[in-house]
Amino acid sequence: MADAHIDRQALDEVVTFTSDLIRMDTTNKGGGDGVERQAAEYVAERLADVGLEPTLLEKAPDRTNVVARVEGTDPSAPALLLHGHLDVVPAEPADWTVHPFSGEIRDGVVWGRGAIDMKNADAMALAVVRAWARAGVRPRRDVVLAFTADEEDSAAYGSGFLTERHPELFEGCTEGISESGAFTFHADGGLRLYPVAAGERGTGWLKLTATGRAGHGSKVNRANAVSRLAAAVTRIGAHEWPVRLTPTVRAALTELARLHGLDGPGPDATDADVDGLLTKLGPAAKLVEPTVRNSSNPTILEAGYKLNVIPGSATGYVDGRMLPGAEDEFRATLDELTGPDVDWEFHHREVPLQAPVDSPTFATLCESLEHFDPGAHAVPYCMSGGTDAKQFSRLGIEGYGFTPLRLPPGFDYQALFHGVDERVPVDALHFGVRVLDRALLAL
Repeated sequence: MADAHIDRQALDEVVTFTSDLIRMDTTNKGGGDGVERQAAEYVAERLADVGLEPTLLEKAPDRTNVVARVEGTDPSAPALLLHGHLDVVPAEPADWTVHPFSGEIRDGVVWGRGAIDMKNADAMALAVVRAWARAGVRPRRDVVLAFTADEEDSAAYGSGFLTERHPELFEGCTEGISESGAFTFHADGGLRLYPVAAGERGTGWLKLTATGRAGHGSKVNRANAVSRLAAAVTRIGAHEWPVRLTPTVRAALTELARLHGLDGPGPDATDADVDGLLTKLGPAAKLVEPTVRNSSNPTILEAGYKLNVIPGSATGYVDGRMLPGAEDEFRATLDELTGPDVDWEFHHREVPLQAPVDSPTFATLCESLEHFDPGAHAVPYCMSGGTDAKQFSRLGIEGYGFTPLRLPPGFDYQALFHGVDERVPVDALHFGVRVLDRALLAL
């Protein structure tokens, strides 16, 4: 059999590696506060065990990244990047059914922070390349493995550092595979979908600053900075962004409509047309609804130091997301919504991404999923948030979201990202190893 090398050891290892990595607390609190070194050393040891030569790199102590290269059989072929992050978002143990850093395996499920985002995918990559090494299997293309720090914040200590300071490690890479796609989505009528990500909205985290006249809280003040900020934030939060269909999202809507026996969006589809189609798609609308528009959600307000003192300035923060090709519109709209008394700037900004959905690579990823789940349908997908693919795009690497998991009905995969009781079924990990192996070798 072509996949005979994915043996019982490989299936056992993906579960063990997921559990072990979860037990290593790699919480990223932001602002440079994180420690990935223990997990990075664990990954490096398992790569070195099978003859690979991992390199550990740090921008700051304990913010550790691991990069290794699996040599392919065709030196003339472009290389493929397979990357995953080692850090996780914080978790409050009191809120969880099991301790978030226990890595407990209970009733066929691995529990803990990182089980979905994304130590499961790190474990899959390790299990696959170790199986190749034991069986003497080599991919056609070089496969560069990158296990990164700091994805859950700015990526400054992770993929940003790697692409800026060590681009030579990714020489020849033209395409990358990473997180957030290829999971089972159960739609109406028993329809099983696997959204394969071929795009991401851009990140536009904004800082708003309102200025005014400081004064006594009992006096009339027509230049109250807090009022000015509150008015701007209200306008931003209430703004209805227009529909802007990118090629990836249009392809997703078209395919989802076909699978539901509906007409897809026409070339001149209006906002009402698209919103109407989404209502007809039922649960499947969740896959595209966040990405048919830009978005702007106020998240933080900071002002004042005493109740009876009107401050001279007030600050707010907005989580903005921009579709490919809609950045200029985003800027112009924010200028209008903030008004003359509130200034805004990008607190953190990253580019939107698009990868072709008519490429051989996308077709191969879809085929690998459908091979192991006959009757299911892989569909295009644009992520509402962002991944390390943004940083790697600076090296000319097109990114796809592909962490294959076969999940049972009722398993709310998307709610577990950064959520409580994060967990992954053992069967899903086994499925992921098989699919990832097939895809990488076919590519």
